[in-house]
Amino acid sequence: MSEPSEWLIYRGAGEPHEGIEQLPPPPPWRDFASRGAPAPDGDGSADRRLGGHRHIAELHRPGAEELEMINAALYLRRPLLVTGTPGAGKSTLAHSVAHELGLGRVLRWPIVSRTTLLDGLYHYDAIARLQDVQIAAHSAAADPGGARAADDVGSYIRLGPLGTALLPSDRPRVLLIDELDKSDIDLPNDLLNVLEEGEFGIPELERITDRLPDGEAQVLDDDGNKVKVRGGRVQCTSFPFVVLTSNGERDFPAPLMRRCIHLELGRPDHQRLATFVRAHLGDEAARSGDDLIAHFLERSRSELLATDQLLNAIYLTDAAAPAGRDRLADLLIQRLDRPR
Repeated sequence: MSEPSEWLIYRGAGEPHEGIEQLPPPPPWRDFASRGAPAPDGDGSADRRLGGHRHIAELHRPGAEELEMINAALYLRRPLLVTGTPGAGKSTLAHSVAHELGLGRVLRWPIVSRTTLLDGLYHYDAIARLQDVQIAAHSAAADPGGARAADDVGSYIRLGPLGTALLPSDRPRVLLIDELDKSDIDLPNDLLNVLEEGEFGIPELERITDRLPDGEAQVLDDDGNKVKVRGGRVQCTSFPFVVLTSNGERDFPAPLMRRCIHLELGRPDHQRLATFVRAHLGDEAARSGDDLIAHFLERSRSELLATDQLLNAIYLTDAAAPAGRDRLADLLIQRLDRPR
């Protein structure tokens, strides 16, 4: 059996060496070098987070209540608010629906405390337009760039994930609004009207609609494609499948709750955790890590843990540290809440 120290790359001895060459390949969810062009039904970052070609969305098997609430949201064209502890599978749900129903890349809108509604709808690059106008002003009067800079406002507008999800389409897009509970107090209320009406205006285009050919302007969507916006307004024809996730760190206003289908995910059981590990690390890792999964579940009854920690522990103890395995796993799986 190897000694625990044999897996160490940095040895803390102060002596330069070429140990970095011994570093094994990264975990699939941290493999930035191999991310290539997005697949037709996914994107590189999501594939990396969800386990690459062993896409966790393909292996996700929802419970009966979860299945009913997902379908209720699809039938009623209502957002699905999914709450639960970190690693319960809230984000996976959106990717699973998109994969099974062939709804394309999941549009992901990660929320932080500074996020505003406008961040999700669109971005207007006024500075770039001003710079183009100034450059054109210093060019010859006949330079066609001057007319473009002055009139083609649409080329300076890019729709965000929410704005792209609301574009007219035959099939609904899937939008993941991730960790809404991290937003400031205003965002949940600001979302109400857009999610209820399924449309929004772009004032920069509405002001010049009468000067646009057929009232249409071309803008970029969140995928980088040129799309047409008519009359300065984006209006959906198929309401997107919207998944709002929350770790339960705050309560949401009643008007938002009233407009959503609410699904509470419980703690994952052994089978779901094994599927999670299998999707990221393969069948062998799921078998060899069975004892760590059981230990993780036992600890999670009284401690707040995240499944990312379990993945880290199984990957590292399998790849690098067969000796002292349990001790190293406990170092990696530290409780996220304060001890009572």
